[in-house]
Amino acid sequence: MALDGKILARAREQIAQRHADNVAEHYLRQEKIYARIPEISRIDTRLRTQMSELVGLTIKRSADLADALKALEDESLALQAKKAELLHSHGYPADYLEDIYTCPKCRDTGFIGSTMCSCLTEEYNRQLTSELSTLLKNSSERFENFDLSLYGEARESMSIVFETCREYAASFSERSMNLLFQGGTGLGKTFLSACIARVVAQNGHSVCYDTASSALEAFEMKKFARDAEAAEKAATRVERMLECELMILDDLGTEMLTQISISALYTLINTRLVEGKKTIISTNLTDAELARRYTPQICSRIDGEFLKLPFVGTDIRMMKKEM
Repeated sequence: MALDGKILARAREQIAQRHADNVAEHYLRQEKIYARIPEISRIDTRLRTQMSELVGLTIKRSADLADALKALEDESLALQAKKAELLHSHGYPADYLEDIYTCPKCRDTGFIGSTMCSCLTEEYNRQLTSELSTLLKNSSERFENFDLSLYGEARESMSIVFETCREYAASFSERSMNLLFQGGTGLGKTFLSACIARVVAQNGHSVCYDTASSALEAFEMKKFARDAEAAEKAATRVERMLECELMILDDLGTEMLTQISISALYTLINTRLVEGKKTIISTNLTDAELARRYTPQICSRIDGEFLKLPFVGTDIRMMKKEM
């Protein structure tokens, strides 16, 4: 699974913050208990000195090493039992002064050996999904909320589209196809794009979403912006769009058509195809309208490399307004 380095860094920062918060809470508990039950402070001090004694005994390798180690072990167990009893008698759980971990599996490091722990993967997914805020406007963009009953006579055709999208999201990988969502306004293209984005991101893949107008503008800003900061931000956006595992380009055909935008669109589509990155494009344009609007090179890439999913029916948004 390819990971976005910047998002992974933010996820690791969150894991590190959890660890710091837990350490701080642990020390606060210690201070409170030591003040209220001084005997526990003395027990903990003795347990720490035992560790030094244990190291010393191991180094010396004396003849009675086994007996000395056994005596230390017995004392340690007795002290821990006494500590647990004192905590319980004062209304605290026996493990109240143990180290605190949000994730006991990796002890809040984010890794088990050299493998990412599930807690870091989950936090990465949360950070990744937050990057999709432009598309994921609320929690309703989920497959289970897609209402096929609104499509009337087109329901059977849209059922095939729906199942294709759901399976695509669940099994997304480097072997997945590119998709072209094609059809009139208000037929669910953006909604199903959002559903796919949510699932793919939650499964740990890097996803980037933008409208065609905004995405192609970033290419222009990267090249021609006079402000250095604006140019740098645009360059970062372009890099993410070119390198993410799944790029969702919404509303192709609504952007201002210029030589620069056409060149940017070809660069985006062709670069991702060459690199084996997957792209979903949605458009209201027909094949004939695409051919009139864009170059043969762009249309050839779309015709040859994208699976076309036709969205049919009556404008759902208009229907809902009339209900």
